[in-house]
Amino acid sequence: MVGNIARDLGLDKNTLKDRKYRIVSSNADPLFYVNPNDGVLYVSRKIDREEVCAQSSACVINVKTVLENPLEVHYVEVEVVDINDHEPIFHEKDKKLEISESVLPGARIQLKAALDRDIGQFSVQQYKLSNNDHFRLEVKDKGDDGKIPILVVQKSLDREIAGSHSLILRALDGGKPPKSGDMNILVNVLDINDNAPAFPKHDYSFTLSENIPLGTIVVQVNATDLDDGPNGEIVYSFSNSMNQNILNLFDINSMTGEITVKNLIDYEERDKYEIEIQASDKGLAPLSTEKSVIIKIVDVNDNAPEIEVTSFSNSIPEDSRPGTTVALISINDLDSGLNGKVICSLNKNVPFSLSPSLQDKMFSLVTKSPLDREKQSQYELTITAKDADRGLAPLTTEKSVNIKIIDVNDNAPEIEVTSFSSSIPEDSRPGTTVALISVNDLDSGLNGKVICSGPEQSKSLSICRAALECTSLAVLYWTRLSFY
Repeated sequence: MVGNIARDLGLDKNTLKDRKYRIVSSNADPLFYVNPNDGVLYVSRKIDREEVCAQSSACVINVKTVLENPLEVHYVEVEVVDINDHEPIFHEKDKKLEISESVLPGARIQLKAALDRDIGQFSVQQYKLSNNDHFRLEVKDKGDDGKIPILVVQKSLDREIAGSHSLILRALDGGKPPKSGDMNILVNVLDINDNAPAFPKHDYSFTLSENIPLGTIVVQVNATDLDDGPNGEIVYSFSNSMNQNILNLFDINSMTGEITVKNLIDYEERDKYEIEIQASDKGLAPLSTEKSVIIKIVDVNDNAPEIEVTSFSNSIPEDSRPGTTVALISINDLDSGLNGKVICSLNKNVPFSLSPSLQDKMFSLVTKSPLDREKQSQYELTITAKDADRGLAPLTTEKSVNIKIIDVNDNAPEIEVTSFSSSIPEDSRPGTTVALISVNDLDSGLNGKVICSGPEQSKSLSICRAALECTSLAVLYWTRLSFY
C-alpha cells in the first residue's frame, strides 16, 4: 500500500466504485493500481528504481486518476526512494600504468571512475588508496558525472631502486555499512621523457546546435611539448574518465586534435557536455595532460506537439447544457523555451470549445452552445496543437475526434392535413378508405414512432396506422355500415 489517495483528496469513498475510480495509464503493465472500494493506491509489481529512472537524481512517477459522473481528474506524484542495492564496480579490475622516473612530485594521473547504479548518498562517495610512500589520491567532483579519482605522485620515483609499485584503489558508497569495489594498479617506472604536453588555453568553451550534421568539426585543440623526437610528438585522445554516452556522440582525430560529431546530438537528452581531452607524447613512458572542453547545446524546434485524448465520450445527448465536458486533452512538446510553448485550437463553426485547465498544457473539450440532432447528428472535430518556435517555422499536430449527437424526444408529431371532407356511398363496407393522412416526427428511433387514433365520439370511423420508411400514413376507414 502506497497511501489512501481518496482520503487525502477528500473524496467520498462510498461513491468511488459507482464513479469508476481508476488510474489512466498508457503503459500496458502499470506500476500502480487504485482500489475503487476504498481509494487506496497499491504497487502492482516490483519497482526497480534504476530501471524506471536510471541515474536521475529524483525519481518521481506521475499517476493520473479519473472519476466519472461528474468527470474529475486528480494527479498523484509518487517518489521512488533509492536503497543501497548496488556496489561500486571498476571498468578494469587490473590497471597498468607506465610512469617515467623523471616525473616530478605533483604529477597527476587521472583514473577511470567506478560505477554505481545507485544515486545520491548510495553512489560512490569516496576513494581510498592503499598505503605507500610514492603516491597519494585526490578526488575531482564533476557533479552529475560523479567523482573522479586522480593518482598524484608525491615522491620522486627511482627505477633503479624500485621498478614497479603495486597499489589498491578502493571505491566506497555512502551506505551504512558502505559497499565497496577494488581496482589493482600496477605502476611500472620507466626512464627519461621529462616534459609533458601543454595546452595554450586555460579553458575551452563552445556552443553547438542539436541535430548538427555528422562529421561537423566542433573544435580543434592544440598542445605543445618541449621535448625532441618521439618524446615531443603528441597524440590526442579522450580521457579515461569519459562517459560512454559522450564517446558515442563525439570523436577526436588523434593526430590533429579535431573533435567532430559522430552521432545525432539531442538537446532534449542533455544540454551540456564536458569533454576531457588528453594530450600524450610518444615517449617510452608517455606523459599526458588533460584539458576540459565545455560544449553547450542549443535547442532547435525538432519535436512536434503530442496530443493525448483521455476519458473521451464519443456520443452526447442533444439536450446537454453548454459547458458539458466531452473529453480531456493533454498536450506535450519535448522542446524547451518558446519551442515547447504550445497553442491548442479547434476547428471553427462547431458548438464545442477547448477550456484551459489549471494543469499546464491540459484542456477540457466542452460544449459551448445548444445541440440539435435534427440539424446535425454528428461532428468531426479537429484538434490542432502548434508550438511557438521562437517566431520561425512552428510544428503542428492534428488529431480528429468524431462526436455523435444522441436524440432526445424534443419534436411533436406533425399532421399535414388538419381537416378534410369526403363523400362515400352509404352502402360502403367496413374497411373502406375515406382519406389518407400524412404524419411526420423529426425525432429518431422510438422518439419518432407515431401512434394515430380517431375521435372517441365517432362510432362509425376509426384510424388505421401503417408505417412507411419516411412518414407515418394514417388511413380513415368505415367500421359500421351506416352513420348514427
